[in-house]
Amino acid sequence: MGKKKLRAMSPTETEILRLVWQLKEATVQEIREQLPADRTLAYNTVQTLLCRLEQKGYLKHRDKGRAHVFAPRVEPEEVIKTTVRDFLGRLFGGDPKPLVQFLAEDGKIDEEDIKRLRQLIDKRKKK
Repeated sequence: MGKKKLRAMSPTETEILRLVWQLKEATVQEIREQLPADRTLAYNTVQTLLCRLEQKGYLKHRDKGRAHVFAPRVEPEEVIKTTVRDFLGRLFGGDPKPLVQFLAEDGKIDEEDIKRLRQLIDKRKKK
């Protein structure tokens, strides 16, 4: 896709993109079928969200009969990296320490997470 800056997504667009990533490719109806039972979105709403994601550069589509089959244009890691960097920049001036501190103090990081973080730190020190 190149280095084009991805535009921000709404929470519902993010939910739909995650489903496309899980399914690898999907039609509007297939996305609707994968939504949680308590989450009802009209066919036209899902179609609009998929088209917006395509316009923003997250998805591409091919025609299969009369249906559009949507597939990811970007990998989850690219979206995560872009989104987290943007979030860090806006909320913490680019400094990740306050975010990590918040997560640790809020109880969102457990012992297994700490162990993994130590491994990452050790790996980084060796570079």
